[in-house]
Amino acid sequence: MAFVVEQQIHDELTLVLGVEAQIQSLTDTLRSVRDVLEDVERRQVKEKSVQGWLERLKDMAYQMDDVVDEWSTVILQLQIEEAENASMSTKKVSSCIPSPCFCLKQVTFRRDIALKIKSIKQELHDIASERTNFNFVSSRSEERLQRLITTSAIDISEVCGRDMDKDTILGHLLGKNCQQKSGLYIVSIVGTRGMGKTTLAQLAYNHTKVKAHFDERIWFCVSDPFEPIKVCRAIVEALQKKPCNIHDLEVVQQEIETCIAGKKFLLVLHDVCTEDYRLWEQLKNTINCRASGSRVLVTTRNDSVVKMMRTKHPLGELSPEQSWALFHQIAFFEKSREKVEELKAISEKIADKCKGLPLAIRTLGNLMRLNNKKEEWENILNSEVWQLDEFERDISPTLLLSYYDLPPAIKCYFSFCVVFPKDSVIEIDKLIKLWMAQNYLNSNASREMEMVGRDYFEYLAARSFFQDFEKDGDDSIIRCKMHDIVHSFAQFLTKNECCIMNKEGRTNISFQKIRNATLNGQQRHPNFVSTYKMKNLRTLLLEFVVVSSIDEALPNLFQHLTCLRVLDFVRNPSIK
Repeated sequence: MAFVVEQQIHDELTLVLGVEAQIQSLTDTLRSVRDVLEDVERRQVKEKSVQGWLERLKDMAYQMDDVVDEWSTVILQLQIEEAENASMSTKKVSSCIPSPCFCLKQVTFRRDIALKIKSIKQELHDIASERTNFNFVSSRSEERLQRLITTSAIDISEVCGRDMDKDTILGHLLGKNCQQKSGLYIVSIVGTRGMGKTTLAQLAYNHTKVKAHFDERIWFCVSDPFEPIKVCRAIVEALQKKPCNIHDLEVVQQEIETCIAGKKFLLVLHDVCTEDYRLWEQLKNTINCRASGSRVLVTTRNDSVVKMMRTKHPLGELSPEQSWALFHQIAFFEKSREKVEELKAISEKIADKCKGLPLAIRTLGNLMRLNNKKEEWENILNSEVWQLDEFERDISPTLLLSYYDLPPAIKCYFSFCVVFPKDSVIEIDKLIKLWMAQNYLNSNASREMEMVGRDYFEYLAARSFFQDFEKDGDDSIIRCKMHDIVHSFAQFLTKNECCIMNKEGRTNISFQKIRNATLNGQQRHPNFVSTYKMKNLRTLLLEFVVVSSIDEALPNLFQHLTCLRVLDFVRNPSIK
């Protein structure tokens, strides 16, 4: 037994002395796996076993990064303590010799780190060994980063083939024949995902005649769960131009009545999913007013929802001619006449693959805009992605093709954006700083990192991963959004890595795997304490969360979340 203990101590001491070498060994193992990642990402969609293998690999990469961070922190702590110990030697002669306790602490720190590395190394070795079972295809992809082109995004404000739809919606919003004595008239746009409902609603919402016609305009993304109080608070915030801290529906209703008394308003409820008539009536009674000419414009995918509305405007697919016209407008942007003629026949076939969906056409058009060789166009046309049934329900094949075309180093930049709740306005400067906090941007100077981050954002924006651009006087994008389909695609890619929690929360969370989390919009958020279980959390965004005892919450938070890199309270008016 003594021999076993002695051998164990020897092994651990060896680990302590070789921490740097062990970290380098882990890095080399990760590099050996990297060459098959492109094939892995292609196969994970239809092969659950490959999906599981990739999740394990990601988890190990995260753990390795955390251990390196912890190791760096330990080294810094030891240096500080050593400096403090040395300064004490000027007061006490005996202090010039480090205390046994101090030396033991150094060994203990190194030993703990070394044991973690040993565990990760074994797991990573097993993962690397298993890749032979899948027969992954290797491909060197470093050179693809060299073709990073920061082409400006094409911000198409009008959508081909939707002029009649736009005129119809404007007629409902502005037409005198639609005015009701009750003062509230509801119009709904219904269609499947990617059909262009959001774009059509935005065209109407931002139309100059609409801006002049209504005293107030309010846009709110509803989604699930449908909560009248959240919608009403958003209305008050939009009208009063300041945060609303009221959480009683009757009080909020009184505020709304005061704000909109005698005013004509337009309220857009984007992506309504609920079929609960009682909830809808509760909201309608709250926002109803005596101002003749007020309108509510609803977008929804659910045909059952529109049964609760008065006016329904179904949105159909674009015709083949309209589809190709839109695709041509984007894909052949700044291409020569000779190149257009060379690719015209194949472009019509590619446009047909989009099945008349404007978002798919824009996404694929932007992808093809950056590919000039006929061979590259043929590869897209003949891709096996079009044969996967899963996309009919879950994922857009055009988005997956665009994602596949990204250099591996940039894919994490896109998938991280899922940390922003659906329909959020994304501040570009904030996004870049969040990327920096994740160590995505490798540079020595912070200003240089911000410039690199800007290039990467524009690279993604040029491929339709972002939309609704707001620009400054220098024509630089300062704010944007993600389409809900793009957001859902990012959620598919991150799975358990990111969590957006509201009042209901999620019951199927693997807390240990969560790396980025957003808590969204409740008075006393029941899930705030749940974040303590997310031991590996790196990013925590709190949006409109009122914590009852913030002085207690923060110390506990830092005690439990030792890997935390970002804590954002900016959108919380109750936290000073």
